[in-house]
Amino acid sequence: MKTIGLLGGMSWESTSEYYRIINQTVNRRLGGLHSAQCLMYSFDFAKIETLQHQGNWEALTLEMTKAARTMEGAGADVLMICTNTMHRMADQVQKAIKIPLLHIADATASAVKFKQITTVGLLGTRFTMEADFYRGKLEQVHGLSVLVPDQTGRETIHRVIYEELVKGEIIDSSREAYLDIITDLNQQGAQGVILGCTEIPMLIKQKDVSIPVFDTTRCHAEAAVDFALT
Repeated sequence: MKTIGLLGGMSWESTSEYYRIINQTVNRRLGGLHSAQCLMYSFDFAKIETLQHQGNWEALTLEMTKAARTMEGAGADVLMICTNTMHRMADQVQKAIKIPLLHIADATASAVKFKQITTVGLLGTRFTMEADFYRGKLEQVHGLSVLVPDQTGRETIHRVIYEELVKGEIIDSSREAYLDIITDLNQQGAQGVILGCTEIPMLIKQKDVSIPVFDTTRCHAEAAVDFALT
């Protein structure tokens, strides 16, 4: 079994889901008392959030590459960034290390294409929904058509993530707001919806939505297990 390196704490709420899913998946595949062999570097999210909203991506890239090298030096065989937004600097992180970085958008796109879906809605932080680093990869590398909410919808999605979900707060009215946004994307042609922030699956489940939902946390975690057990 290979050792999985997790760059987490962004937020710890979703990182705990990574840890749970990875270990449960390893145990399901190997049985007995098996669990994952992994290492974790957990950031103080307050510092990360401040730099994000300051737009200081250069400082964030330095933080991420430093942590990635630490994980590689500690013995990780593969690296995961346990958040969609911080894949903004995935290319720079990969260049800083020799071990492979499993990109969350690649894992998610594989799940979308397995369902033979070509047009998806994308929910996430405004950084993920508005910048090209994530949507562009889905479109240009994987050939998907990606729809995002309008400005009001994007503001709602972003606010709920940073004011509620990263603190573990699950509020029914926020779920209803998200479901209204998903319905609107479906009416625009989205055949499925990507929960492109690792906290959103805490709020939105497949049972809540009539179209396929792609939980990026689960897609990414299961891809790591595939790598570790190959």
